[in-house]
This record gives sequence, C-alpha cells and structure tokens, in this order.
Amino acid sequence: MFRTKTCGELRIEDCGKQVTLCGWLQKSRDLGSMTFIDLRDRYGITQLVCNIDTDKELYEQSKNLGREYVLQVTGIVRERSNKNKNIPTGDIEIEVKSINILNNATLPPFTIEDNTDGGDELRMKYRYLDLRRPIVRKNLELRHRLAQLVRSYLSKENFLEIETPFLIRSTPEGARDFVVPSRMNPNQFYALPQSPQQYKQLLMVSGFDRYFQIVKCFRDEDLRADRQPEFTQIDCEMSFVGQEDVLNMFEGLIKYLFKEEKQLELDKFQRMTWQDAMKYYGSDKPDLRFDMKFVELNDVAQGKGFSVFDDAELVVGICAKGCANYTRKQLDALTDFVKRPQVGAKGLVYIKYNEDDTFKSSIDKFYSQEDLQKIADKFSAQKGDLILIMSGKTMQVRTQLCALRLEMGSQLNLRNPFNYAITWVTDFPLLEWSEEDNRFYAMHHPFTAPNPEDYPDILDKDPGKVRAWAYDLVINGTEIGGGSVRIHDRDMQMRMFETLGFTHEAALEQFGFLMGAFQYGAPPHAGIAFGFDRLCAIFAGVESIRDFIAFPKNNSGRDLMSDSPNYISDAQLEELYLSLKKQ
Repeated sequence: MFRTKTCGELRIEDCGKQVTLCGWLQKSRDLGSMTFIDLRDRYGITQLVCNIDTDKELYEQSKNLGREYVLQVTGIVRERSNKNKNIPTGDIEIEVKSINILNNATLPPFTIEDNTDGGDELRMKYRYLDLRRPIVRKNLELRHRLAQLVRSYLSKENFLEIETPFLIRSTPEGARDFVVPSRMNPNQFYALPQSPQQYKQLLMVSGFDRYFQIVKCFRDEDLRADRQPEFTQIDCEMSFVGQEDVLNMFEGLIKYLFKEEKQLELDKFQRMTWQDAMKYYGSDKPDLRFDMKFVELNDVAQGKGFSVFDDAELVVGICAKGCANYTRKQLDALTDFVKRPQVGAKGLVYIKYNEDDTFKSSIDKFYSQEDLQKIADKFSAQKGDLILIMSGKTMQVRTQLCALRLEMGSQLNLRNPFNYAITWVTDFPLLEWSEEDNRFYAMHHPFTAPNPEDYPDILDKDPGKVRAWAYDLVINGTEIGGGSVRIHDRDMQMRMFETLGFTHEAALEQFGFLMGAFQYGAPPHAGIAFGFDRLCAIFAGVESIRDFIAFPKNNSGRDLMSDSPNYISDAQLEELYLSLKKQ
C-alpha cells in the first residue's frame, strides 16, 4: 500500500503509531536544525518534522524538497508542542523516518492555499492546480453530498433515474443551441440539449410516472456569474399530478436538503403570484430577505407640475429605514448607480424624513411639506427614513427600482447569504410579445399548459393575458428551479403552436414525434428542473457557480486550460462536409 492513513485523519489517540502518508508538499520551514513540512492531500494537512540530531541525511533531504512535490512519508505520530487549533490534525505531528519522492514539481504559478495570490484567469488556466486548494475542494465535496441527497430523496419517492440523449434535434424556440455536425449524415446537424424537456414528456407517455435525472445541459447564451454554457439540472417529471402535487413534492426535496446538509428545519415556503412579484419587487425572482416593498405613488405624486412624474406611466418608490442621514455624496452615488447603462434610469428623487418632523427632498420646488407628508404616509414612513422614487414606463421603471432596492439591501447588510428567504412564484404570463418579430413567444416553453381558468376564452380574446400553469422556486433572489404543468392534449398543443406562429406543417416537422406520441394516450403530467450548480452556490453562500464546476468556462465561454474552443483540421472539416476558413 502507498499509504496507511490520510493527511486528515490522525488524532492525539494515534500517538506512538507508525504510519505512511502520501500527499503534496504545501510548505516547508527550515529552522536550522529542524525542518517542518505541511503535507496535504484531499483530506487535510499533517505536519511532518525532520530533526538533524535524529537523522542528518534525512534532514538534508527535507531541505531540498520543493512546493507541490509528491511525497510518500513514513514516521511516528507524536503530540505537538505548539498545537494548531485551526486544523483537525493540529494536536499531532509525524516524526519522519523516511521520505520517498514520488514525483517532483515545478514551482506553481500561484500559492495552493485558500488565500491564493492567483487571479481568476491564471487559476482558470491552471485549473488542475486550483482544484488542489481546500476551499475549491470543499465546494466539490458539497456538490457530491447534495447530489447523493437528491438521489436518496427522489428514490424513496419512487422516482427512476433515466438517461436521455445528448445528441438531439435542434429547435428554434428558446436560447441558442450548440450544434454538432453529423459525419454520417452530410449537411445535417444534431443539437446538444438545453434540457431533456421533450424526452421526459415522452417517458410519461411511456408509463414511467416518476422520472429524474441529474443531467448536463447546454445553452449558447451570454454568460455571467450564475451561467455557464454547460450546466447541470436536477430534471424531474411526474404523471397524474397537478401544480399542487409538484410544489409539495419538491418543497419537500428542498427542505430535506437543508435539514440533512445544514441541519435547518424550514417553514412552509411562501407563495407569490408573478403579478405581485413584479408590482412589489420589480422582479420575478424577488429577494425577500428584507422588506422595502415598492409603493406606487401616481395618486399623490402626479398633478403637481413636476413633469418627470406627471408624464410617467408609473411613479414608484421604496423606503429605506433609518437612512435619512445619508449625505449628499451618498445620494449622488445612488443617482449615479441608477444612471449606469446596466440600470438605465434617467435620475432619482429622494425625500428625507427628518427627526424634527420636517421633510427635505430633491423636489422641494414642486411639493409642499403637506405633499411630502402624503407621500411619506403611503410608505408608513417614520422619522429618520429615506424615500427613493423613480418614474417611467411601468415594466421598465420596476426593473430599474429593483436594481436600486438590491443595492440598498447590500449597502445596509440586509442580504446575508445564510438567511434563507424562499418563495414559489406562480401564475406567470403564458406568452410574451416581441415587437421586433411581431409575434408571441412562450415565456417558459411551448409545452407549458395555460391556466384552465384562462383557456380557451381569454386565449381567443387576448393571448397576452393568459396565465401559464407554471411556477418558479426562488431562494434569496435567485431562481433555483422552474417548471410547469404540461400540455398533454394533442389538439391543445397544436393550438399553442398556432398561437406562437407555427404553421400546421412546421409544427409537425419540428415536433411531430411528440405530437405523434400524444395520439397514444398521454397522461396529465407536470415537472420541474432545478439549477444544480446554483443550488450548490446557495448552500455555500456565494453568487458564482464557477467553483462548483470542476472545469468551468470563463465569461467568454472559453476553457483557458485546454484552450477550447479551437480550430479543427481541414481533414476533419472535409469529413464533416464543412468549408470553414481559419481567420
């Protein structure tokens, strides 16, 4: 055996035992007559000691070992005189009897420690070294534990884990597909799946009434902290269920994960309609860890001669408790924040509710103290509060105020990542209108069932007002999962395609295999998919999903380590019937 123990398991009760450890040299300290070495493996760090008085040759050997050398060390466990309470093995050390260099190492480009000196790009280029850092390793261990818990819960609920294809047909709806040329079928292409949506519906037709899969998915879209071109979903589908059944089942899953991983007993999740989420928080993924609900002010703010408000479709604001002491510099910074291109507002109005029961605002020229009091009353504001107001087109200004609300929440330390505010958002619009294309698109996907209360009457009269039988799970302002009751009736599905602008022929050409399956008895079914990488990040209390993926891409969709994507040879291109030229 290469080793008898790992570098994380020895304790004070092991003193006197002879052990063999293997690992990487994290750091060494030569004190002139003694060398101390920290040996690291996946399980932890153990301190080694080489003493010149005990073995001069061994001591000289230890002085010449470099960082990240791979070592096999045999020695005796003994109690440390200067104990380290910061690591589990801090009570002991190994009095070294022999060192075997399994492999030497070039000096790494950054320190392999939690507080590394390597920047993001450098660590991405040498990701195999970055993965040695304990903080990154712990993230992948968390991911593993959550995956096992998901499988345990769903298996107990009679779900079957079934794999679906990675090479599928491309469809134009939704985000862009990654496409794969077929050598055996000239000028034809597969697509990598954005989700297993149609296949899991086919499994319901096949009689597998409870399916799940922890599955890799692919979307060719712009990237950000919580997006990657390839990501992982917990993908689920159930037959003979409605919305309530799905919400209860997967609320149970999330509660189970929090109980097992964090020992937290969660209360019943909140529920909120999409309409209320947009009205009160300006987002379909509201962060409910703090209040600052939107208050609409048209009735008290308009008609005073202030054209910015008078000409607006919506005047709306938030109240920041205890912030009337904000300085002019701080208020100017907030104005600059909302004017950034990412937010896009033209300006910001403030009202301070002073401790002397007076008001100071940026619109004193147009509004009397009595007018400002009426605005403050709408918020139930108190002395010391700061009111921030924006105006414009309804949906646009709600989105802008949402960005400001989140900024204020961050400034006031109200967004603790380990305080969990969880809600279901329901009753999304089924369709959204594209002015550019002059047509409706499905807000989720074209297989989402309309709310029975809105079908078919409202669909006939005003398609834009039809509610979807859909739901999202939001944790701390992040959409963790989403799903819907599916259309299982062939005629209704064809009607949906027609509403989306498909001809009968085009619908059958792209989705004929699903429509054909519906002819053979499709059961009522519904499902949901959770972003597994995002869920891991929520449990760790961070925003970026990158460190929960072993080999992630950067913000340009590139793998800096393997330098991909890259060109392929002319011979390969010819085999694939492609005639691309290098640029």
